[in-house]
Formats: sequence, C-alpha cells, structure tokens
Amino acid sequence: MSRKVVSILIMASMLAVLLAACGGTPETIIETVVETVVETVVEEVTVVEEVEVTVIETVEVEVVPEVEEDPTALPRNETMYFNGHQWSSVVCWNPYNSNCNNAMAIAEGDSAYVPMFETPYAYNMLDGQQVPLLADGPYAWNDERTEITFKLKDAATWSDGTPVTAEDVAYTWATHVKYNTNAGGANGPYIDTIEAVDDKTVVIKAKLNDEGTPVNPLIVQAYVSSTYVAQKAWTQTLEERIGEDATAFYEDVAEDVVYSGPYHQYFSDDQKVVLVRDDNYWGQDASMFGKLPVPKYLAHTIFKDNAAGSVALAKGEVDVSQQFNSNIQLLWENYGLPISTYLPDAPYGIGASLPTAFYNLKSHGLDQVAVRKAIAIAVDYPTIIANAMTNQSATFEQVPRSLMNPTPGEQALYDHDAVADLQWVGNDIEGAKALLDEAGIVDSDGDGWREYNGEKLSYIATCPNGWSDWQAAIEVVAAAGAEIGIDITTNFPEWGVYQTVVTKSDTDLPEGYDIFMMWSAGAGPTMPWGRIRNLISSEYVGQAVNWSGNWNQYSNPDVDALLAAIPGETDPDKLKEMYTELNRIYLTDIPSFTLMYRPQNFHAVNETVWTGFPHQDDGTDPPVPPMNCMAGWSIACLYNVEPVNP
Repeated sequence: MSRKVVSILIMASMLAVLLAACGGTPETIIETVVETVVETVVEEVTVVEEVEVTVIETVEVEVVPEVEEDPTALPRNETMYFNGHQWSSVVCWNPYNSNCNNAMAIAEGDSAYVPMFETPYAYNMLDGQQVPLLADGPYAWNDERTEITFKLKDAATWSDGTPVTAEDVAYTWATHVKYNTNAGGANGPYIDTIEAVDDKTVVIKAKLNDEGTPVNPLIVQAYVSSTYVAQKAWTQTLEERIGEDATAFYEDVAEDVVYSGPYHQYFSDDQKVVLVRDDNYWGQDASMFGKLPVPKYLAHTIFKDNAAGSVALAKGEVDVSQQFNSNIQLLWENYGLPISTYLPDAPYGIGASLPTAFYNLKSHGLDQVAVRKAIAIAVDYPTIIANAMTNQSATFEQVPRSLMNPTPGEQALYDHDAVADLQWVGNDIEGAKALLDEAGIVDSDGDGWREYNGEKLSYIATCPNGWSDWQAAIEVVAAAGAEIGIDITTNFPEWGVYQTVVTKSDTDLPEGYDIFMMWSAGAGPTMPWGRIRNLISSEYVGQAVNWSGNWNQYSNPDVDALLAAIPGETDPDKLKEMYTELNRIYLTDIPSFTLMYRPQNFHAVNETVWTGFPHQDDGTDPPVPPMNCMAGWSIACLYNVEPVNP
C-alpha cells in the first residue's frame, strides 16, 4: 500500500521599509514567499521541488516625520530671558537705523543698549558718570570746550577680528551726516566734525556760534555714550550693496553686520528674539571686563501683553522684566517667590521718566488752553498712581508737577514757590467745569456734552495695546472727560501701528490721536535740559521720522530761546531762573501733562535660575544701575550674575 504525504512550508520575508520624512501615503510592500513541496512515494524516492511565489499587498503605513532641531530650544541654565523690550518682530540689524524695532540690539540714547553694538562710553544713571567702554580712559575737553578728545582701547576689536579704530568712529559720524539719520539730524547742529588723529585717538569738534563759543557742549559730550560705532569696512560694503541710495540704506536688514559687542543675532521670529554670546569678544581683555559675560544666550519672548509677561515672570520663565508688573510686591510678600526689585519698598525703582499725555494741538478745541487745562486738572492722578501704577510712582503731592524727574538733584534746579499757583494735583471736577464755563464752552443743546464753536467736544485717547499701566491711565483720562462734559473714548492699536503714526512729525496726526501717550527722556548727561527739549522744543517739528520728542509739535519761541541759552550758561542762579521759566510756560500752556512718574527702567528679577542682579547698596563699584542688564553701564550685570544650578 502506498501513501502520499504532502507538506507545505511557507517561509515569508518582509522587505525593509524606509519611512519617509513627511506625508502618510500608502506604501506598496512586496513579499517573496518560498514554498517547499515534499512528495513521498512507495519506492522511497523523494523529489523536492522549489516553487517561488510572489505575493503583492498594499497596506497603509504610518509615516513618522524626521524631527528637526528647534532653534528656540535653549539650555535654561545658560539662557537669560527678558520681557518688556520686544512687542513685535525684529525688522533689521542695521545699526544706522533706529526704527528696526530691535530693542534687544539697537536702542540708542543716553543709556544706549550695548550687548551687540557698542558706544565709546556707557552712561551710568546712578552716579551720572560715563564709564569707558570702547574708549580708553575718560574723555577730555579743551579749555574753550570746543573739542573733546578720547582714545580707544588697544584690545577693542570687531567680530571679524580687525581692530576698532578712530577711523571707524569718524566714518560712522560721516555716514550719519551723509544719510541724515536720526543720530545725524539730532547731533548735526552741535557737532562739526569727528576726526581720527591717529589709529586710536578721536577728536570731536563742536559747532560754534557767531561768538565763537560751542553751540551746545552738553550734546557733544552726550554723543559719546549715545551713538554706536559702526565698522568702516562693513559700512562701505553696505553702501556698495545699496548703491548709496538713502532709502535702501535704511531698509537694509544687515544680516551680515559686523559688531563689536559680546553678543550677536542668533534667532528671531514673531515669537522670540535670541542673541548668542561671541566667545571671541574682546572684552575678556584685562583692560575691560577681564572675562566673558556669564549667560550664553539672551532671549526675549514676545508676549502679547503685560499680563502674559507677568505670568511668565512669576513662573520663572522670565529672569529680567523691564515691563510694568502690577503689584509687583505681592509676588514676594504674598507668595514668597524669589522675585525682587532694585528698591525693596515703594516706588521700587529709580524714578526718572515722565509718561505723558500729549494733546493733538490741531484737534478741534484742543487748540484752546481752557480745554487742555480742564481735562488735565480733572484727571484723578491718585487713582492712576495707586491703581494703574500700583504705587510704583511718587505722587504729585510728594513731587510737584514740573518738567523735572523726582530725583533731588533735578528738583533743586527750579524755584517751586514761583510756580506753586500753577500747580494741580488732580480730580478737580468743579474747577474744570468752572474753567470751561468761564471760557464759554458749555452744553448748549442739553445732550450732556459741551461744544466749542458749535461742535461737540469729542476726542479719542490712544496708547499702545498691551501696555497695561498706560491703558489704565488713559481710561482714567477718559473718565475725567465724562465728568466735565467732554466725550473721550479710548483706542488701543498695536505698537507697530502706533509708533509709525506718532513718530512721523512731518505728517499731521490722524483722527484717533487727539490725546495720546508717549514717554519722556530719563536720566542722562544732558538732563534736565535734554528732557525739556524732548517735551517742548520745536526743533523736532517736521522731521520725517522723529523718535526724540515733542510729538504733538508744540512750538513756542520763548521756549526755544531758553533751551538755546542753557547749555552755555555756567551761573547756577541764572540756570535756576531759566529752568523756573520753562516750567512756568509748561504749566501755563499745557501742551501735554504728565500722568505719573516712572522708573528709568522697570527692573524686576526672578532669581530662580540666575542670581547676583543689581540691588540698592549691593557693593558694586562703580554701582550697576537697574537698567535690565543691557542699557548703558547695566551691561556689567551680565558679568556679575551666576546660575543657581550650573
């Protein structure tokens, strides 16, 4: 008897499948199957046949994308996070353009931000000194105060390794003049030439008046701590690229810029701006800091408003907060968080700036002093200071209203008694109504709103969206208007829109900017003269781009004459008379009015990740000011901090 047994063995092998980097498309998989057939016959003869069978099957395969490196993911113990500087994306890295919306790297002024581009000197608002940065030692005036001379440090180099020279300083100034930049326009009436005597020696020559004396020595000496030095070679490359076209000069984003500071651009989008340390920075030399700054990265998250930034500060996601943080003291008093300010008690910071409500002097009715004063005296300033500022400001009872900041030095420069009858502390509703009635500005049709020349007094009060302290203050201004029969509504555009409108002084302010807020100059080597100029000098009227001041284009020849005379005056009594008169004019004409006092910079720090920030009486010499570790001599902060967990 014979028997047949058939055994079929199936061996399958899958071809390897490489997953694509993107997409989830079906993949065709080919399986090769080998069948082995075994036949057993009676005669015990075995025949083996191999048959190759191909099976084709289509299946859905989940594709896992490749993970790209996140350029915003930074080592926390090497990164110092900031807020309050950037409210929208960086536009450019051009050191000649003050309109780059790049506060991390480009912010010129008496306390210029110097992490990327450097000035010869760094201003220290605590002691009023200009500390050598690129410069080697103090500058020197000649006897006639017509020339300033200083030298550059031998160690100072550009990021490409070439030395910083006097010719770089001279060419920077010539470029500002050539293209009529903000720095050129602001300093051109006062600086004649900047010359390179040799590779390291710079002479700044002041412009002289008809009497042969310098027009304004204050402006000349302020230049050395307020204007960046740019590399001549890179500037020439820029000019070659743009064909010396002025518009293209300003618009060039300068991604290839050469810099001298300890940091440079690393990453920037609409969420975050990051600078990274240059480990070849010349400041490691013993003639400067003798070491590198401690944080490797300086990062600024772009928050939508103050509230979001405050939450990040409380959570330790922000180390240095330059923004206003409501009731900052509660973070350590009620919650025990490792958060502090420069001063342990109110007003918590160094008051030096005057956030100001400007009137559009071309708006109907606001050309009348009675209307301007009525609104100003009706405003409830105690509420603004207590609520909007959460007591991070001196009161107007403590520091009478003027063009001076609250510091004792400036307050001593004018006669308080001479202008006492012009003062107001606010919330004077009845006084405001009486003032308007006396001027014949009444509600003639009974609708609750006053009219001037038959037209209802109706205004829009504007400030940037997200600036919570300013927004709260503007709402108080609007409420005061309602109390006295003037219709004031509020409007809060984004900063990118707001600043574009306000800084075009060659164009009339549009509807919606009847009353608007802007800052004033803080502490500096030209103050208080510089701040008064900032607020009421007519020299800014008509500038194509104006970041300097007098945004409502007030003009008064008496003011201009006093501002012209002060820089050359050395008699303290005469200076006091001049400053008193300027304050009298301001309090009489009321082209604008201060809403509160503000620190030079808000400076709240969370020491969860970093410690060693500036505090009052911390023993640093020279003292490091609470200026967010970027402005002027506050850059020294970056060399004093230490990571809590290295």
